[in-house]
Amino acid sequence: MTQPPPPPNQPPGPPPGGFGAPQDPGPQDGHGVPQGPPPGGFGAPQDGFGAPQDPPPGGFGAPQDPPPGGFGAPAPSPQGQPYGYPQQPQPQYPPYGYPQQAPPAYGYPAPPQYPQAQPGPQGPAAPSGGRISAQLWIVIAAVITVVLLIGGSVWYVNSGGDNGRNDTAKGESGGAQGTGGTTGAGAGGKEKPPANTRSQVAFQLPVPKVPDITDVSGSWLTGKAYVKPGVDSVVGYDLDKGTPVWTLSLPGQVCGASRHVTPDNRTAILFEAAKRVPPKYYEKCTEVGVIDLDTGKLVWSTSVTGGSAGDGKARFSEVTLSGSTVAVGGLDGGAAFDLANGNPRWKPQTKTDNCYDMGYGGGPALAVARKCGPYGSQTVTIQNINPTTGAPISEYKMPKGVDYASIVSTKPLVVAADVGDTAGDGSGISDFFSIDEQTGKLKAKITADADRYAARCRSTKVESCTQALVGNGRLYLPTEEHDGSTGEYGDETNEIVSFDLATGKMGSGKADAGDRYTLMPLRMDGGNLIAYKQPPYDKGGRIVSIDGTSFKETLLLENPSDKAVRNAETGFTENGSEYRYADGRFFVSQTLLSKPRESSSTDDKEYLAVAFRAAP
Repeated sequence: MTQPPPPPNQPPGPPPGGFGAPQDPGPQDGHGVPQGPPPGGFGAPQDGFGAPQDPPPGGFGAPQDPPPGGFGAPAPSPQGQPYGYPQQPQPQYPPYGYPQQAPPAYGYPAPPQYPQAQPGPQGPAAPSGGRISAQLWIVIAAVITVVLLIGGSVWYVNSGGDNGRNDTAKGESGGAQGTGGTTGAGAGGKEKPPANTRSQVAFQLPVPKVPDITDVSGSWLTGKAYVKPGVDSVVGYDLDKGTPVWTLSLPGQVCGASRHVTPDNRTAILFEAAKRVPPKYYEKCTEVGVIDLDTGKLVWSTSVTGGSAGDGKARFSEVTLSGSTVAVGGLDGGAAFDLANGNPRWKPQTKTDNCYDMGYGGGPALAVARKCGPYGSQTVTIQNINPTTGAPISEYKMPKGVDYASIVSTKPLVVAADVGDTAGDGSGISDFFSIDEQTGKLKAKITADADRYAARCRSTKVESCTQALVGNGRLYLPTEEHDGSTGEYGDETNEIVSFDLATGKMGSGKADAGDRYTLMPLRMDGGNLIAYKQPPYDKGGRIVSIDGTSFKETLLLENPSDKAVRNAETGFTENGSEYRYADGRFFVSQTLLSKPRESSSTDDKEYLAVAFRAAP
């Protein structure tokens, strides 16, 4: 992009230097190094979310031939591997939420109270330690209970990823991977309980066979289809039957997907220019395109040169939308395009100033994370920029010790970072920064103790946070799992708490998951939160709406508890899956596929996606 003029009202920041080593510009597949979640269902221990991981033997995406008829509706026959993710358009950027209803009387005992944190704009970050796995909680429950009672911090809820409904460029954000919104406190949501809150399986999609690790991140919902990338394709599936309603064949694999959707159901993707061929099974992620999610048409596609790529095609690793702008970022720099026709608005620049755009956060505004400086003394700045020209409106220099930063929300502007690599749990978060997007001044810093809060960001991706939601002038975060009221085996639970973005102080209210359930915030719905309750071993999961002010809970959907359905639902790992809910429909899908295992048990089926809908 043409280097924008210096930002106005530059706030004072720490002196440059000592910001850690730069990113390794090794080969990219355009979607970052694939990270395979560990085997097992929900509750399996998770390694560092931002760090590359070797997939388990055979990968977690090994295809399984479902038994005749499957456990639910008949699985559709894939056409050219057309496996895709559903996405629902969002009418506005304010946070998503659920309509406020009286909560069902589940009779869950209240979990322990968390002391209020007192982080301020100048307050030091509290130390944090490594995150503890679910198994370890069981072994040392008493010790952990004591630990959980000490201190307070923040958790970040999302979209989006991956979780929740995708953001709509028109007005809502806080979707799949967790950007924020501007809806005021008390504003209700659009999601209402269906006539029957009991769900049934709508369909399940078999896992396509792939010769090596293949990223299939991204999923969208419209009023007509559930849309998800597959192998060299994007496919729209009928919401009730799961049969393909359209298939978009591409020259190569999708390697990046925006979590935002325009009011007319268009979104942006990145894809490779050629098909992957063993043994290398790698292609550069260079192509940018816009898809019409209603028709499955590729509206336009293009590529650009510049930046570190020189005369070659620039490589990108993430894409976002804001207004009429498609913005892409990566190690070769950042670029932007006109949403309507693909005309470039700016291109990657040669790093004469040792600066480049790592990536952008979209939604109601456009913000960029920029890295500058020579090796060994790099700095990271967050700029709120004009989405048409790229000119900076304001700038905030991240503190010393920040090598990467993730944009949680653009309006209000909220950024997550692991300062000095102190999180210690692979979450990519030690602190959240609430920034005035017009002046660039820090309003509050919220310390997110890794032992207490379960939000996660992929440190090398700018718009990748999950389980952190912004709305009602607050940051909503889930706590880590801890013992429930009985302290018995399998009795783990957690809460969702909030922090004031103006002061950084923890709010007094909280939402309790209830014994044996774990709350995972998905997206905002007006002033409400949509959350998924991960189930215990003998129950189905639940989708609930939580009032963002009173924290009252309303049941929207409860999945079947029979073994076959339960195994399919919980066979998706928390950090390797995407969750979408809208209008009485719930979808869970994988984000990473791998080479099939040589053998597997018929009792351990795996699916690309499973869909539930309210029973008639």
